[in-house]
Amino acid sequence: MKPTPQSLVLVTIDCLRADHAGFMGYTAPTTPFLDTLAREAFVFENAIAAGSPTFYSLPAIMASRAPLLHGRDVLGIAPQESTIASVLKDSGLATAAFIAANPYPSRRFGYDQGFETFRDFLEPDDTKNASGLETTSIRSFANKRLAAAFHSVPMLGAAYDEMYFHYCQTVTSRSARDLDTMRRFPSADVIVDHAIAWLRENSRGPFFLWLHLMDPHAPYYPKQIAIEQLGNKIGPAEAQYLNSFWSRGDLGANRLQKKREQVIALYNAGIRWADAQIRRLCECLVDLNQWDKCGLAVTADHGEEFLDHGGRFHSPVKLTEELIHVPLLLRVPGHSASRVSHPFGIIDLGPTLLDIAGQMCPASFRGYSRWQKLQTREEWSVPVVSECVHACTNPFHAKNRLGPRWLAVRRGYHKLVIDFATGNDALFHLKDDPAERMPLPKESNPSVRRELFEYARKHVAESHKSLDFDYRLDSQLRELRLEWAHPSAITPN
Repeated sequence: MKPTPQSLVLVTIDCLRADHAGFMGYTAPTTPFLDTLAREAFVFENAIAAGSPTFYSLPAIMASRAPLLHGRDVLGIAPQESTIASVLKDSGLATAAFIAANPYPSRRFGYDQGFETFRDFLEPDDTKNASGLETTSIRSFANKRLAAAFHSVPMLGAAYDEMYFHYCQTVTSRSARDLDTMRRFPSADVIVDHAIAWLRENSRGPFFLWLHLMDPHAPYYPKQIAIEQLGNKIGPAEAQYLNSFWSRGDLGANRLQKKREQVIALYNAGIRWADAQIRRLCECLVDLNQWDKCGLAVTADHGEEFLDHGGRFHSPVKLTEELIHVPLLLRVPGHSASRVSHPFGIIDLGPTLLDIAGQMCPASFRGYSRWQKLQTREEWSVPVVSECVHACTNPFHAKNRLGPRWLAVRRGYHKLVIDFATGNDALFHLKDDPAERMPLPKESNPSVRRELFEYARKHVAESHKSLDFDYRLDSQLRELRLEWAHPSAITPN
């Protein structure tokens, strides 16, 4: 019998789409270390996030549940809800998490539960409004009135937008000294430095360590060395221009397309830096004699769009593959490499990790461990569901969480997408149409369509039937207490 790993490390990389990892077939050298690691790991070729963006994806990773199970108006991990960390802490493992200043996986939303050490790198007021994570604006508040006046005159609005954009670039370019000062989030080396320091103090016994890295997240200000390692020559001023250009809301896809490859170069450099720091973390585990006692999972919360379907970033307005198809690499000491081609729901990751560590799953977990089937190379055929609340780009305002549901059901190569606002649906065959450009005719594949619709119906019914009113109430009370204690915490910037 092969030994059970004593410890677990989970690394989640924000915005890392599957098709930009080398071990998933990407040709640019974005992940040289993970590519090497993949030769001794389980690689899931079709890992599917439970939702997008972060606030819809991470509950499935940490608590193994559908993101809307507690109601659309509930955000984060409910008080007292079981998580991977709480189970492992109760089993005697030392637990720590280091989160690169993303306001969603923070203390405010319960992600510190089960962690003895939890550092989210947020200042007290950093969680007051997260709309800047999804969209950015180059207009100041004072400029809005002037812009409105120009836009009231035909043909002048676009000219004003262009003039004001270039004026802003002239002003801001003077401060574009280096990429490090422009970066919004702590880079991966900062997060890994803290993780290594913690490991040196806490690796004498079994442990669970979670890192959430933000390097590929917009605005794209990677390390300069990572840009150069990918063969590009983009300096601070140009990076600032590209980020501002890419964030413009007044431009269509045709004009944005002209800068797309340069923006992707910045995004790829963020991936490259995260890869290098994961390597440094693993080298520390080797130095501490923990590498052969530790299971390692590397995945993403969701992907990122670069005009694939006309959009940018990862706002919850669709569930296309560039947003929900994520990389997943799972290394377990003593087990040889294997590639898993059938769909794997990220909701099953938590139960699988606990099974690897020899722990039982709590009753609240909705996913299933696939560890036994992975060891025997057996396939499974269970539909995978992803969902979000359409257009909920700033969930810090509770009213924004109550929009219509979007839901995608994947089985094999078939994927059914349902828009609950309009009642429209589309069925795709991802092997024949990987870019999701050609929905199958309504009269085609009636048995597949019927099966996926029935699974979607059961999923929604289960969400209502399994609603845990205690978790729901506790979450609502937590939010009310925060609102009463800090009224500015829900005030827009």
